[in-house]
Amino acid sequence: MISEKDLEFLQRCIHLARVALEEGDEPFGSVLVSETGEILFEDYNHVSGGDHTQHPEFAIARWAANHLSIEEREKATVYTSGEHCPMCAAAHGWVRLGRIVYASSSEQLVQWTKEMGLEPSRVKNLPIQHVIRDTIVDGPVPELAEQVRLLHYLKNHT
Repeated sequence: MISEKDLEFLQRCIHLARVALEEGDEPFGSVLVSETGEILFEDYNHVSGGDHTQHPEFAIARWAANHLSIEEREKATVYTSGEHCPMCAAAHGWVRLGRIVYASSSEQLVQWTKEMGLEPSRVKNLPIQHVIRDTIVDGPVPELAEQVRLLHYLKNHT
């Protein structure tokens, strides 16, 4: 169930995705939020330099592993503009982060990529639940997914 607070954090993720796009990167943004609703860490994609592991969700997992107790991680929520890739989902699971909320799904991204005539990713787009278990996952959010789709369109058509 997506709450109003969830929508606010997802909007922040979309803002971060716009920042990534403005910096010439892939439009993805993510936020780590504590159990009390405090933003603990946020980031956006940094893959344009050639290191395609520089995803914000992966950065969140690394940050959380170094700065939070396991209990704090399990009670935290990761918000993201796009559903985790398998690498990020695995990192999320390994460090035992809590709930995941995303604006757009991997399935939607695959469809948008096809519609834009782009090559598919070398890494299979899998639902988060196919990579990790025992994690609450909410998304996509249709009204926000359209904003994310537009960012991907701008990335590939400007």
